[in-house]
Amino acid sequence: MSAPVISVEGIGKAYRIGTATPTHTSFGEHVIELLKTPLKRLRMKSEDWSDSEDTYWAIRNIDFKVYQGEVCGIIGRNGAGKSTLLKVLSRITEPTEGLARVRGRVASLLEVGTGFHPELSGRENIYLNGAILGMTKAEIKRKFDEIVEFSEIGKFLDTPVKRYSSGMYVRLAFSVAAHLEPEVLIVDEVLAVGDASFQKKCLGKMGDVVKEGRTVLFVSHNMDAVATLCTHCILIDRGRASERLTSDEGVKRYTALANVDEGVPLKDRPRKQNHKRPHIFQNLTMHTNSGHRNIVECGGEVTFEIEAQDFEELRDATCGVAIHNDRGNRILFFHTRYHSGFTFDGEKKATFKCRVPNLPLIPGSYYVELVMSDGYGIIEQIDRVDRLDVTPANILGTGMLPKKHQGFFVLPAHWTKET
Repeated sequence: MSAPVISVEGIGKAYRIGTATPTHTSFGEHVIELLKTPLKRLRMKSEDWSDSEDTYWAIRNIDFKVYQGEVCGIIGRNGAGKSTLLKVLSRITEPTEGLARVRGRVASLLEVGTGFHPELSGRENIYLNGAILGMTKAEIKRKFDEIVEFSEIGKFLDTPVKRYSSGMYVRLAFSVAAHLEPEVLIVDEVLAVGDASFQKKCLGKMGDVVKEGRTVLFVSHNMDAVATLCTHCILIDRGRASERLTSDEGVKRYTALANVDEGVPLKDRPRKQNHKRPHIFQNLTMHTNSGHRNIVECGGEVTFEIEAQDFEELRDATCGVAIHNDRGNRILFFHTRYHSGFTFDGEKKATFKCRVPNLPLIPGSYYVELVMSDGYGIIEQIDRVDRLDVTPANILGTGMLPKKHQGFFVLPAHWTKET
């Protein structure tokens, strides 16, 4: 077998909890701090702080190899360490221990619009982002028309990207990364921002990238995409990595692992945030007529009561409740703006209630996701907050319901036959 394109040996990344960045009141103090920095780093390396109480290991003792032409799915719950691992492999973050070797040119798409300058136009950012990825001007020019066509932002090519929506951002960012021929493409969950047709197009493009002999690291909570696209998986759990798994086995383990941890209060659960901040979502209560907190009959009523706090600085924000199937696909979404026409400014504490008078889901187990956003993107998001079990009910009047493999929803319809 040929040498691996990506080789990870004992990688670990630790952070010291409570080490604040000093503030400087004068230029002179800032210069002195800069001069001290190399000495501080040497001192930290000489100290054995790796197992002290104020040390948090985001990832540790991770080993795996990825070979040319493979698509490796990196899967795990929010906060498991997936993004930290990708930042190490992308050379954004230096590991605390271990060694990672990546052969060839790497294009990383870790966040929407990474490497874009908000004041520059889409056209200018294609050249800027391409240069950041190590491409020559001639290479970018040769691929320019393909990038624009794929991104579907031709009409806004000369508009500053600060005026782009998040969907336009991700279309352009993905187009640049995928078309500029890196040997290794690293993609972290950005496809969740695009619409369904663009996600399908991106998955097709990633398939083309693999056929050309290039290598992809793909992080996603969409288990259908992982099962379809990936040649194998690595499951990250609490900073540790599994052995090399088949895609099917990886999906099964992720689903079992991602079942709700009812022993941990919601306020303490891991979550995705746009930056480090106090946890906003504190508690979720589901009210149904079944007599059980998380069981509702097919077609029955359910109210989601969400307790939130510490979001005073937000303006024009929204709150949403999503319902996922066991493969991690969103199949329903209830939103303050879409369903009730309002946004809100921040508060120290608030309770949001979302009443769904008729939940038409086919009987089975589903999972609830919470998300708070503003005009700039997601503020806080927690997947699999709680499980919601839908039980059968005779809402069609026939005593029968469709099976789970036949769809997601039970809706009324009237059939006739004419001869």
